[in-house]
Amino acid sequence: MQITITTRNLENTEALKRYAEDKIARLQKFVNQITSAHVILSVEKHRQIAEVTLHVREHTIRGEESSTDLYSAIDLVADKIERQILRYKEKIVEHSGRGVGRSRSAEAIVPAETESFSEDGPRIVKTKRFAMKPLSPDEAAIQMDLVGHNFFVFRNARTQEVNVLYRRRDGDYGLIEPTS
Repeated sequence: MQITITTRNLENTEALKRYAEDKIARLQKFVNQITSAHVILSVEKHRQIAEVTLHVREHTIRGEESSTDLYSAIDLVADKIERQILRYKEKIVEHSGRGVGRSRSAEAIVPAETESFSEDGPRIVKTKRFAMKPLSPDEAAIQMDLVGHNFFVFRNARTQEVNVLYRRRDGDYGLIEPTS
């Protein structure tokens, strides 16, 4: 597993680097298909923030935690990622007969130039491009939980149409399907 550590507004000490690497390396005992990990450690005023992005096969698992101490923030985010990995593994077992292993989506983030619709209105500040492999709505829900977003755009394996899965306020999911 390749671990990349980035620091913002603080010095990247060897002790801090070693501590973060050890915490992330321990996650491999839960899932051994981790291909890479990116750790971002930052300081904003009195908050110490630790962000971790793991690539497991072609899935992305992300977590972010903050604390008054950077070492405790690393501990908190490692625990959060561990819970997400365990939830991921449970869902894989639950859906093992449905072919979860065959369909995966990998995101390739491509920054775009800032565009605007009008001088006064909202502007597009970020563009993401990603491969849309066919998924079932259940598989899309797993992916959405792993990345920690409130919505997920995917190609429906049954209809081959682009769908949007979103989390409702009551905790359930909604699915937007286009009509012809």
